[in-house]
Amino acid sequence: MPDFYNWVDLTVLEMVLAGGWLMYPILLSSVIALAIIAERFWTLRRDKVVPPKLVLQVWQMYKARQLDERRIDAVRSGSPLGRVLAAGLVNMHHSREVMKESIEESGRQVVLELERFLNTLGTIAAISPLLGLLGTVTGMIKAFAAITDAGVGNPKILAGGVAEALITTAAGLAVAIVALVFYRYFQGKVDAMVLKMEEEALKMVEVIHGERERDPLEAA
Repeated sequence: MPDFYNWVDLTVLEMVLAGGWLMYPILLSSVIALAIIAERFWTLRRDKVVPPKLVLQVWQMYKARQLDERRIDAVRSGSPLGRVLAAGLVNMHHSREVMKESIEESGRQVVLELERFLNTLGTIAAISPLLGLLGTVTGMIKAFAAITDAGVGNPKILAGGVAEALITTAAGLAVAIVALVFYRYFQGKVDAMVLKMEEEALKMVEVIHGERERDPLEAA
């Protein structure tokens, strides 16, 4: 067991070993969190989720009477916003209320996809400090057990338990802080994108049903 007083000089592997078995679920949580963060950064790119001027393109195709099934499918497959708009376009010959209901139904599915893995990230943010706290408790139990067996004459006897307590606590807090920061960031980003999609979809419905006098580009 490394000397507790030199723990700051330990390698990563030595710190993991000194932290005890609870370091393994903490490390697993950190790997999962980093994977989710990287995946969400890639997926939640604004120009891919809410392509600029998509509503304008749809409006131009509508005016040119080119919105056939093939083009609507192309709009649907292009982006999450396209899926929402396409749900309204397939019902564009129905009333405004029917179009809005179709858009809302599709929008709920899109929101679930945009929030994919965020619950997992939030769970990691919640449980990581608890794992660290559990490591603190088990480490202090070892320290007190060492005191019971050998007394307090040699501080190095306590090194293993105290090191385990501090290392697991620090590791758990570090993982939790990173996970919580990015959970909040992605949640805010999703909320902003959902609001933008709602605005774009409503704009399309009002234009198609003649409730806007200006083109979507001018109204943007």
